[in-house]
Amino acid sequence: METALAQEEQSDIEQSVKENQLNMDAVFSRPSLSFEKVPVALGGYLEANTMHRIEEGITDGLSFQARRLTIFMAASISERIKFLTEIEFENGGKEIAIEFAALDVAFHPMFNLRGGIVMNPIGAFNENHDGPKWEFVERPDVAVNMLAATQSNAGFGVYGKTYSGNWIFGYEAYLTNGFNSKIISNEEDKTYLPAYKDGDNLFEENFSGKAMFSGKLAFKNRKIGELGLSYMGGAYNKFEEDGLSVEDKARVNVFAIDWNTTIQATNTYIVGEAAFVKVETPESYTPQYGNKQHGFFMDVVQPVYKNKIFEWEDATFNIAARFDYVDWNVGKFKESDTNIGDQLLAVTPGISFRPTPKTVFRINYRYEWQKDIINNPAERAATWYMGFSSYF
Repeated sequence: METALAQEEQSDIEQSVKENQLNMDAVFSRPSLSFEKVPVALGGYLEANTMHRIEEGITDGLSFQARRLTIFMAASISERIKFLTEIEFENGGKEIAIEFAALDVAFHPMFNLRGGIVMNPIGAFNENHDGPKWEFVERPDVAVNMLAATQSNAGFGVYGKTYSGNWIFGYEAYLTNGFNSKIISNEEDKTYLPAYKDGDNLFEENFSGKAMFSGKLAFKNRKIGELGLSYMGGAYNKFEEDGLSVEDKARVNVFAIDWNTTIQATNTYIVGEAAFVKVETPESYTPQYGNKQHGFFMDVVQPVYKNKIFEWEDATFNIAARFDYVDWNVGKFKESDTNIGDQLLAVTPGISFRPTPKTVFRINYRYEWQKDIINNPAERAATWYMGFSSYF
């Protein structure tokens, strides 16, 4: 009886903490292990899966993938000063990246300083991207193939949060290094923001020489859900050399809106994000380098069974569906007044099993349609995924 009461009390505490969190709190809400006489808490997660893809009737067969191993470390250096970091190993260690490494100084709940390598708060997925939190193997297309998730840069800024009744308000504002010219000069042969990551010395030098601003306002009602509005923008080209102008300044501006809610009557969870990109491209560039892009994703997750299985008190089976849409080149050809293509649409139903909230086993089937720039009939592809993701 005492054990049951303790578990119930722990569940109530976890639910209360969850209700008070915003997406911006994701870096603080990860599970970790603390050790006596050791000043550092450790944690992380692992993702692995199988994949079978058929594209226009052609397949390379079945592949096993160890997508990523991520390590978290946190330390309270002194009262009001703490350090957090996230280091990610991808593709068996071929790619190693510091995704977050920041020193936080707390003055007031509404005013805290942060500096180091920070996550740019554009949309919600960029900051809240941990694999065990999602019912799908693949990350949303708008977040990784139009925006540059997970996007982090060297810089500093402020953040804060406050409460009033059922309402929670939070904000973030940072000045960081920004994009570089690879967003319009890359192997994709189109305007492609994620290509900036291929640049050198991203955490040591700002290509344009001008700081990029990124900021977000978040509003949450504990009974309704959360809404976030964010912006990120700045120059991406080297328009000055030794104090002299060498070309016109070119900017990239990104706007995003994110939302999540739970329908209490059915416990249905809905989460999504939409983003709008505007890039000033040189007049000499051909129309395949778009200056406007937009896209969105939305997940709908419905628990269908929740009960004790073996020692797992709240084991849960879910059914889920994701909708992805990205248009990398919004507009028309001047010569023909016809729409420019370069779009992707995908639908992904899935089934997941969570023995605990920290571990998810998932099966997904993704069907996609992708059009080229001149709007030829869409190429179709279907992919089966089966895998797991778990904190440790």
